[in-house]
Amino acid sequence: MTHWQLIVEPEPLPGSWNMALDEHLYTLAASSPRTFLRFYRWERPTASLGYSQDASRVVDAEFCRDRGIDIVRRMTGGKLVLHDREVTYSIASADTAIFTDTLRESYRLISRALLKGLALMGITARLAETSPPAYARGTMPCFAFPARDEIEIEGRKIVGSAQKRTGALFLQHGSIPLDKDEALLAAVSRPGETAESLGMTSVSEALGRPVEFEAAVGPLVQGFADLFGVEFERFSLPPADREAVRRLQAEKYASDAWTFRRGGPPAR
Repeated sequence: MTHWQLIVEPEPLPGSWNMALDEHLYTLAASSPRTFLRFYRWERPTASLGYSQDASRVVDAEFCRDRGIDIVRRMTGGKLVLHDREVTYSIASADTAIFTDTLRESYRLISRALLKGLALMGITARLAETSPPAYARGTMPCFAFPARDEIEIEGRKIVGSAQKRTGALFLQHGSIPLDKDEALLAAVSRPGETAESLGMTSVSEALGRPVEFEAAVGPLVQGFADLFGVEFERFSLPPADREAVRRLQAEKYASDAWTFRRGGPPAR
């Protein structure tokens, strides 16, 4: 039986720490044949930018500053996401025996595991088949439309994910809204999105009742276990690793030089 390392963090954490820890797990996965699966929350509403995005084109930094909304930049690609009342997952691995060595196939496998988890909650969803051309080329936020192989319910996105891959090694993380606030996402986004233009839904909306973080994580973990045929071992960062994450947080993810730099080449 294959064992993966599982991290579940019910206490909300700063966005810069979340991004630093995901990168550190990516580094750990490169140095050993381990797969890490992590579920976490955010200390306050946080807009995350894709690696190659120009912040001035996609996020209203002044609005965020005035409203106490944090902004971070991910190491993965993709579009603007507003993290708030959600479950966020991340998975880091270099195991090609399970995930293959291509971005699309590993992405599809992870989406299938998430579909199983959603089904265990009572949610019927499916993989989107195509991305609208305007969404693929434009500056709309992640939850404007479901992109190809992302998870939707009747055309409305319920999971938004992004991946960075270097050879066999990859990190994928994504947002699963428990509740949605389309008006706030529209206000955070540039260039002037409207709430009506956003095609998103949430776990609570799909089920017609409130769902808390802990109630959603259990089925999601089981979905990964069922699809991949793995067992989980709880993982806690040793002190030396926590210190490495703190350094990465301070030097990179909490830095305006990283967050507001102009976009570079896409992270693939």
